[in-house]
Amino acid sequence: MKDADYMRLAIAEAKKASDMGEVPVGAVIIDEDGEVIAKAHNLRETSNDPTAHAEILAIRNAGEKLRKWRLEDLTLYVTLEPCPMCAGAILESRIGRLVYGAMDIRRGGVESIFALLWHKEISSNTEIRAGVLEDECKELLEKFFTEKR
Repeated sequence: MKDADYMRLAIAEAKKASDMGEVPVGAVIIDEDGEVIAKAHNLRETSNDPTAHAEILAIRNAGEKLRKWRLEDLTLYVTLEPCPMCAGAILESRIGRLVYGAMDIRRGGVESIFALLWHKEISSNTEIRAGVLEDECKELLEKFFTEKR
């Protein structure tokens, strides 16, 4: 499978979030063999937990499943550029590769506003690829917020 295929799995997770009234963000983590290790979607509204972002939940699930916190050999796919909190979790978990769809021009923690994973004082080996199925990811968010208004 290719990046776009795994992003489609993340989009499916985002749609689950949307169906629940959550902001449609989905995340999928795979290992080096392409096996899906964890999937998650936003659950902030449902759980009343401000940290229940898709990325955080997927990282927690991957750590629990693999029984380790260093996730350097894994790839995280997420439909929206991670916020600073999630970028911090990516950094702390040592995720080896991050692939995301749409940029977050309001709260982006990777490239749009902040560049936490690229900061010269932070040692990060996370490879970053942006813009995978960007239009589809943006469309989900735009549709959700249009319907909310």
